[in-house]
Amino acid sequence: MASSAAAVPFLAPPLEQLRHLAAELRSLLPRVRVGEAQETTEEFNREMFWRRLNEAAVNLSEEATILTILFSRLPLPSPRESQRICEHIHVAIEEIIAVYYSLPKDQGITLRKLVRSATLDIVDGMAQLLEVLVSPSPSTENSDLISCNSVSVACQQVPKIPKDNKAAALLTLTKSVDFVKDAHEEMEQAVEECDPYCGLLNDSEDNSDSHNDEDGVVGLPSNRDSYWSAEDQELIAPCLALVKASRASLKKIRILVAENGKKDQVAQLDDIVDICDEISPSVDDLVLSIYPPVCHLTVRINSAKLVSVLIKALEITKASHVTPQPEDSWIPLLINAVNHCMNRVKELTQHAAEL
Repeated sequence: MASSAAAVPFLAPPLEQLRHLAAELRSLLPRVRVGEAQETTEEFNREMFWRRLNEAAVNLSEEATILTILFSRLPLPSPRESQRICEHIHVAIEEIIAVYYSLPKDQGITLRKLVRSATLDIVDGMAQLLEVLVSPSPSTENSDLISCNSVSVACQQVPKIPKDNKAAALLTLTKSVDFVKDAHEEMEQAVEECDPYCGLLNDSEDNSDSHNDEDGVVGLPSNRDSYWSAEDQELIAPCLALVKASRASLKKIRILVAENGKKDQVAQLDDIVDICDEISPSVDDLVLSIYPPVCHLTVRINSAKLVSVLIKALEITKASHVTPQPEDSWIPLLINAVNHCMNRVKELTQHAAEL
């Protein structure tokens, strides 16, 4: 009897198994983020790849539903049943990661990034679901069901992933256009709503006792950090023009890729997307730096950074196959306009740069 008992492996309690699996999935995330494509001599089968990826996503969605149902009520599954469920989830997760790794680099880095992002969302969502289920006191009602739904939503995004690098490039460029569009509109709205006299009547009646003779005129703004000076407003004009030029450039680049981009020119499409990905963060930095209190030196630095990225994006696009007649291109005109704006920013911030 002793020997037979010793042959039975010890199984951790159900919730402890879930906790352990969640930690395992978390440990896989860094590997997926930096993972290289699996080397193989076999020719890539696009149809088979997408079929495997879709099937793996469907399988994981089903496992998430089963897991949630079984662990959202009492009694909990037995340790052995819990082990079976955890093994199924682990195998399903390893399968979708393996499918991602089977996508070669020559299919396009932009496409691989989208598949990687979808894979990370699924693995992270499953880890979150496991963590919610083992939580002793759920902070949100039906939080386990919400987490289960997040796994399902992530899995449902897989069939929507573009199937080639050109489509992936267009999707990524469209997102960049939208981000810069939002930043541009936000900046325009801020300029329109700007009141140059904001703060001049700064509750002078309430604060009259606190004014001393050195303050000068009663009602002189004590909150200069909350509005734009005349110098600030003069500087904003070329900055707004740079943001507008960024938006126009991205829209035109996207049109060129849509009309002239070739699916087999994956490297050039990747180069265009990579540099265009830097435009939106650079626009955000510039937009944030023009809010009061404005540091003119910071505006100058952020403008120069955006101009550098923008010109590089335009030049890479001009030299690529998506611009069939670069001599007739609109790109040189746009580069000249961007340089003109930057020169104006330099003029207006020269004093700050010399300090």
